[in-house]
Amino acid sequence: MEPAVSLAVCALLFLLWIRVKGLEFVIIHQRWVFVCLFLLPLSLIFDIYYYVRAWVVFKLNSAPRLHEQRVRNIQKQVREWKEQGSKTFMCTGRPGWLTVSLRVGKYKKTHKNIMINLMDILEVDTKKQIVRVEPLVTMGQVTALLNSIGWTLPVLPELDDLTVGGLIMGTGIESSSHKYGLFQHICTAYELVLADGSFVRCTPSENSDLFYAVPWSCGTLGFLVAAEIRIIPAKKYVKLRFEPVRGLEAICDKFALEAQRPENDFVEGLLYSLEEAVIMTGSMTDKAEPSKLNSIGNYYKPWFFKHVENYLKTNQEGLEYIPLRHYYHRHTRSIFWELQDIIPFGNNPVFRYFFGWMVPPKISLLKLTQGETLRKLYEQHHVVQDMLVPMKCLQQALHTFQNDIHVYPIWLCPFILPSQPGLVHPKGDETELYIDIGAYGEPRVKHFEARSCMRQLEKFVRSVHGFQMLYADCYMNREEFWEMFDGSLYHKLRKQLGCEDAFPEVYDKICKAARH
Repeated sequence: MEPAVSLAVCALLFLLWIRVKGLEFVIIHQRWVFVCLFLLPLSLIFDIYYYVRAWVVFKLNSAPRLHEQRVRNIQKQVREWKEQGSKTFMCTGRPGWLTVSLRVGKYKKTHKNIMINLMDILEVDTKKQIVRVEPLVTMGQVTALLNSIGWTLPVLPELDDLTVGGLIMGTGIESSSHKYGLFQHICTAYELVLADGSFVRCTPSENSDLFYAVPWSCGTLGFLVAAEIRIIPAKKYVKLRFEPVRGLEAICDKFALEAQRPENDFVEGLLYSLEEAVIMTGSMTDKAEPSKLNSIGNYYKPWFFKHVENYLKTNQEGLEYIPLRHYYHRHTRSIFWELQDIIPFGNNPVFRYFFGWMVPPKISLLKLTQGETLRKLYEQHHVVQDMLVPMKCLQQALHTFQNDIHVYPIWLCPFILPSQPGLVHPKGDETELYIDIGAYGEPRVKHFEARSCMRQLEKFVRSVHGFQMLYADCYMNREEFWEMFDGSLYHKLRKQLGCEDAFPEVYDKICKAARH
């Protein structure tokens, strides 16, 4: 009885403290309290619900039967919008706070919301090596199912809550992208409901213009209702090698070399300063040396980026065998390294052992509860950006990141970019090796001002024929945006498919200079 009374007294004192200080003060200045006591348990409940739901739906095989009915309902909503005079643009009815992007789109309040309840895996065809999924299927769902039956996606982006729709309409990347390209490059077919309510399937050989225009279009050509994605046989472990490298030139040379070695299934780098990095290369295997097995995804394990940093501090190379699903979601528990700013003691062994099983909080819940004051603080004092630049420009790019924002660690992930039609392709006619430079954290450059510093960085990326991932804050004007992205096919299809009166242009949907 005494522990219950003590707990009740603590809870009462906590509520009184909130009443005195105010909820907004607690959320802003003591955010870890709110996250640990409320968001972590709530996130766990969300995860359990969606895991059980996905398992039941797949076992009952109900998703394929209901899919066509749900698509017809979407078509009906679009046709009703058309019959009512097409007075506003359309968008998906999914609340903005549910997306992984930190950007808050206000267009949801003014546009016609089309409800799209499509969150199931429809079919796994191991003969054709294809998985057919609905757009709200998450990477966590995909790995849980495919890995259990011995298959995986060639490119499986990191965070559990990333959806197939977001990775197609935006983009996605992983440490296997140096072999397979971006997420869009492993997709073989898209199914969409267009602006007139019609249904269309597109592939590289059928409605090919639409197939190549859909990626990066952010839902401004139609509503994605299903996608077919390549799958490959999975193995139990990733044999991962860790190599600390010092000196910027040596880092860039080593990284470019490893990205072009065919034996590497995975290549990734973590840059801890301009002159210090750990480069990781991995290959899938079914055998592991028991003494070198590291189940890094277990809740009590150190955060992955901290674990990697130890190799740099000790200046020693390392070899580990990591279970495949643990490897795929190695940065999930710490949301790369963002969680250290929210729960500063989150990597402490005591916290990990007692509360690590609830980590991480859902990004969507963090967005929902941050409030306008905290959102503005994050916008001005926090950077979350992924810039894609040619590998040959890596050294120059890292100097620019150092001078403009000075954020560490930096995530380095190589990928091949095929010469295909669409918004994003190399400058020449041949496939080119690019690299994703991911910067997440608080800038340490003096007198950081978000708009001017980011515009300077965007200018550099445009100058080397690079690209900015569109989930992040974008400060370009319209002319600069279409200098970065090739809009020729996109604009042609918007006119041809009647999208100009049905959906906003992608620039108006995502850029800060246009959003209202």
